[in-house]
Amino acid sequence: MAAAPGKTYPRIIMTTASSMDPSGAAASDSPASSTTAQVGSRPIGIFDSGVGGLTVARSIIDQLPNESILYVGDTANGPYGPLPIAEVRANALGVMDELVDSGVKLLTIACNSASAAVLRDARERYTAKYGIPVIEVIQPAVRRAVAATRSGRIGVIGTSATVGSRAYEDTFAAAPDLAITSVACPEFVSYVEAGITTGPALLAIAEEYLAPLKAAGVDTVVLGCTHYPLLTGVISFVMGDAVTLVSSAEETAKDVYRALVTHDLQRTAVAPPEHHFIATGDAGQFETLARRFLGPEVLSVRHVDHVAAQYPTGSLARITPEMIAAAQTASARQSSSGPRTSNFVGAHRAGGPAL
Repeated sequence: MAAAPGKTYPRIIMTTASSMDPSGAAASDSPASSTTAQVGSRPIGIFDSGVGGLTVARSIIDQLPNESILYVGDTANGPYGPLPIAEVRANALGVMDELVDSGVKLLTIACNSASAAVLRDARERYTAKYGIPVIEVIQPAVRRAVAATRSGRIGVIGTSATVGSRAYEDTFAAAPDLAITSVACPEFVSYVEAGITTGPALLAIAEEYLAPLKAAGVDTVVLGCTHYPLLTGVISFVMGDAVTLVSSAEETAKDVYRALVTHDLQRTAVAPPEHHFIATGDAGQFETLARRFLGPEVLSVRHVDHVAAQYPTGSLARITPEMIAAAQTASARQSSSGPRTSNFVGAHRAGGPAL
């Protein structure tokens, strides 16, 4: 699939302590074979508008230690929260096209704004037509929050795009007798992307943002942006110890595991997995934050012109040029019919993952 016009995909690859030689990985995943074992050896694709999705990547690495991941942080176009939904959709589908072209076996949308904007389209574009499971982060958080609340009063904090889409309210609707209070916290992402997770300025803005949730008496708060778990300290301090903070990262990793088992996509190789982390924007800033937030296993950075240098275009044998053209035509036709407030509505409700 061709990258969206005017975009640069991607700029860097970070290899972890468990990484194998990337050239060997590319050779082992040759498109010449489509056996289950070789399909299973391909990486899990994860993307976010920046570094927030690293919280999801961390949980996937921890819960599925034999799986390889290919992570894209669209830092050149993020954060997605302030953007019009049509622009979020274009950026997100552009990144997912790149990941599919690179041969991933499963897509994880580690971004609430993107999940709200494109989930239904993504499952039509990649799952229904090509058999690639698409996992997102909204339903896992809802599932965990419903189980955690004692009073039925739940708060949701997220970007302006996520809160405005009402994707969380739509998903919570399947669970009766809940009172949902949603608050947009747009500046939180800017703090995280700048590497600021503490300090008086952040505390002041957190107190302002979270005041409506305290007034509503919520006992559970959904961190409706994958950047927000990196601010757990200040959010917990403001809300108090009696309030449960729900991050979707761990539950999303469980959904990824279920999808791999359901579709027989588990990696069975005995060699250590490799993990690649890619940024479309500032490589240095991404590296600094990735090492800080993901952990010391991120050891080195190598510059490449395109991710396909490591995972050759066309390595996912199920995708053909004809399929790609059909998907692009359908996407263009759908875009011309007018924007939707939320692309998430109807994709699924509270319950098990839609695979």
